[in-house]
Amino acid sequence: MKKIHFILVSSIVFALLFYNESVGINFAVFGLILTGLISYYFQDKFTDRLHLILVVTSALSCIAFAWYGDFASFAAIALSVVFLQFKTQENELKLIQVFPIAFINPFASLGRVFLFSQWLPKRKVENNFAKKLIAYFMIPAIFLGLFVIVYSFGSDHFSSLFTDYTLDIDILELIRIVIFGFFISFNFWNYWVPDLSYEYNSKLNNDFNILEKNSEENTFSFLDRDFERKSGQITLLLLNCLLVVFIAVYNYEQFFEAKDASIAMSKLSAATHERVNSVIFSILMAVGVIMFYFKGSFNFDEKAATLKKLAKIWIVLNGILIVSTFIKNSEYVSFYGLTYKRLGVYAFLTLAIIGLVYTFIKITKQKTNAYLFNQMIWYFYGTLLLCSFVNWGNLITNYNIAVNKGLDPGFLTRLDFNDDARRAYFLSHNIDQPLLINQKETKIRNYQNTSFLSKALYYECLNDKK
Repeated sequence: MKKIHFILVSSIVFALLFYNESVGINFAVFGLILTGLISYYFQDKFTDRLHLILVVTSALSCIAFAWYGDFASFAAIALSVVFLQFKTQENELKLIQVFPIAFINPFASLGRVFLFSQWLPKRKVENNFAKKLIAYFMIPAIFLGLFVIVYSFGSDHFSSLFTDYTLDIDILELIRIVIFGFFISFNFWNYWVPDLSYEYNSKLNNDFNILEKNSEENTFSFLDRDFERKSGQITLLLLNCLLVVFIAVYNYEQFFEAKDASIAMSKLSAATHERVNSVIFSILMAVGVIMFYFKGSFNFDEKAATLKKLAKIWIVLNGILIVSTFIKNSEYVSFYGLTYKRLGVYAFLTLAIIGLVYTFIKITKQKTNAYLFNQMIWYFYGTLLLCSFVNWGNLITNYNIAVNKGLDPGFLTRLDFNDDARRAYFLSHNIDQPLLINQKETKIRNYQNTSFLSKALYYECLNDKK
């Protein structure tokens, strides 16, 4: 199959799935079809295990979206299928390049769609099937249509055969869906990779080449290597001292300072998350500083041993800060129960620890800065997959019920996909808040009463209201 065939097939399938439908099972089916087309027609390009893993994650993401229909599983499908297509067609390019390419293509396609020579086949038809299609169907259909129009003017009864009924089709909606489906299909199957991406790809390698190892290029033209090295040592020494002070103050505030009992839980929660946000931002800045000093040939500077020791100490201190925050978040959960935000804190802190580990490896193994991005992109992708596969709302509800924490009826009602546990808890504790409960049950009925392609299967399998 050629590009035009993939584009047309995908466009038709998209129109059939999404005409007069909202996003639901249809998006999962569309993702499975794209995954199937790539797997079948480009299986010869599946050169390593990564391709098979991406096929599996794409299929699982589609199943997750068909079940939940939430944003996390939607993003998981989009990333999985795009990653699979990109690694199949452009295996030599680093995966991180998929993001700028995916960003510029929707804009570039507004003009590229008119470059017909890039995606339309040649005018000369060499395929026998295509010749038969044109000769036996298309040409006779055109002449038949023309004569039907002519004969309709000559006979009212003949004309009534074609005019005494109406098709229940929203033409404007159909045109909109067809155009949107074509646009998505065109971008997916006929995406454009700028030449700059191929030229820049070598700079995204995990290891330095010989020229980069031996390069004496300085960060600032007015500072030679000795001054730059000494600048890094002073900077990291001062930052280590500052971080030690911050860790001491931070842990005192978190674990030892007496809290005013009159402070509302909402204010305490906001203050805690503000501290967590500052820690996460601090970790990102820490990695950025290390990337600033350990770039290019500076990684191979034999006189930079002190700088490397200071950098490793700073990484360890940042690790201690993360552990302190992790413990405090766990303490907070034990007192007030789980929430989406507190689970998010665990996820961010885990990613931060992983980032610090790879930063330590980068310094020890003398890797490029791109090495960090090439590794971390997979952990972010894995986190997104985990978010889409697990029913966090139900997990939060069951945990909070088990520990008897965080059981405010309004909070439980706002959680997603916990309806069986929520209903059982409300029933057993005689909780009766008609306005709150009716809003939730109305939302559930709306999901259940929508057409099949727009459904989320979770609501179809939900027990009847008790």
